[in-house]
Amino acid sequence: MDFNVKKFASDAGIFFTRAIQFTGEKFGQVEKTELDAHFENLLSRADSTKNWTEKIFRQTEVLLQPNPSSRIEEFLYEKLDRTVPSRPNNEELLGHYMQDAAKDFGPGTPYGSTLIKVGDCERRLGSVQREFLQTSAISFLTPLRNFLEGDWRTISKERRLLENRRLDLDSCKARLKKAKLAESKAAAVPDFQETRPRNYVLSASASAAEHELRVAQTEFDRQAEVTRLLLEGISSTHVNHLRCLHEFVEAQTAYYKQCHLHMQDLQKELDRFPNAFAGNPGHSMASGGSSPMDPASAVETDTLKIEEVQAPATGTRKAKVLYDYDAADTSELSLLADELITVYTVPGMDSDWLVGERGNQKGKVPVTYLELLS
Repeated sequence: MDFNVKKFASDAGIFFTRAIQFTGEKFGQVEKTELDAHFENLLSRADSTKNWTEKIFRQTEVLLQPNPSSRIEEFLYEKLDRTVPSRPNNEELLGHYMQDAAKDFGPGTPYGSTLIKVGDCERRLGSVQREFLQTSAISFLTPLRNFLEGDWRTISKERRLLENRRLDLDSCKARLKKAKLAESKAAAVPDFQETRPRNYVLSASASAAEHELRVAQTEFDRQAEVTRLLLEGISSTHVNHLRCLHEFVEAQTAYYKQCHLHMQDLQKELDRFPNAFAGNPGHSMASGGSSPMDPASAVETDTLKIEEVQAPATGTRKAKVLYDYDAADTSELSLLADELITVYTVPGMDSDWLVGERGNQKGKVPVTYLELLS
């Protein structure tokens, strides 16, 4: 690698000269070439676009992937140009756990069968979410990232060049002003012994400064036009981001719609199987929904009178109450969670109900609220 000492020294000198000039401008000690109002508006609009695009991009990343560790991992894989390993998302993992739990509890039990149904629904929701994340990343995140890492970097580079050209132009203006001032002083107080040589040198210095100023002005104008075209392209960026925003909204709408349909299907499926519910039928009626097990339809009270039912000599069992239950009428027995009662069945009673006894109290109880003990 060649190292040019002269070039390095020249670049360092230019850097320090510009730094001093820039500092002087901040303190109002030197003149500064001002850009026109339209150009300043373009700069302000571009900065605002960059700042808000960056915030929207970061927050969308958080929305799509709340786990910061996963976001860092995806960023590293992207920078290494490698594919991110496929892993189950939270919904898929929850569905898997539910189905494994159902196998352990017994798929034939009310709780186990419900776990299977809900777990399958959760896995479908996870699949829908995976598709939504992929679509959103391609249609929304990628265009925003391309702007921040591509177009904006180009704009920033050209703006830095424009700022350097402006500093060079102001420096040339200052040199010309200094040369003109020296020339005017020499003309006002002539030295009769060295008039011609000194005036000649000052005039040549002013001419050289004028030439440098014209070159600097040309380079500044050319760079200003390049930067202006890039800044005016922000309007096209807004149009592109608007289209991407519509696609993102459509992806969200489709995602939530599919989730809603899956949950509706699950609810309908559970409604067809009352034993899958763990809620109190009385509470369901109070909330405006239909009770999953209506006592009036489940047991024919006209043909079966609880007070006349006698416990059989054999066939009685102990049962543990799983959930609180409020009796709907005098033929039913109210239950408290975790208490033990004696239950048995009698001819003519619906299979979803049993007769329960607790001391001197007796009444119908729903099977789904009980865990029959051996």
